[in-house]
Amino acid sequence: MRLYGIRGATTVSADDKEEILGRTEELLRAVFEANRIEEENVVSIIFTTTPDLTAEFPAKACRLMGWNRAALLGAVEAAVPHGLQMCIRVLVHVYLKKGRRVQHIYLHEAVGLRPDLVKETFS
Repeated sequence: MRLYGIRGATTVSADDKEEILGRTEELLRAVFEANRIEEENVVSIIFTTTPDLTAEFPAKACRLMGWNRAALLGAVEAAVPHGLQMCIRVLVHVYLKKGRRVQHIYLHEAVGLRPDLVKETFS
């Protein structure tokens, strides 16, 4: 087994608790499905949000989904004037078979953050 870091990001249209939790769940499920991740192999998930998101902690989505094994951490991104707003990012640390290819997932307006990664896979 090898430790991998898988990135992902999504956006919301408003600083709304339900939308933050819903989009975070959508992102996590997409990352897990695309990479065939089993919860017991996840070590930690780091969440970051842009400063304009204050209604809820994205990490709460994991607990609401029943995922209780991984360590979770949340942080706020730097306030960059030209940066993407209302954005939630994740970094999932997971053990997978050595040599596996991983797919980073960018949804909604976050696709523009890394268009070079949208359809690529990395080992």
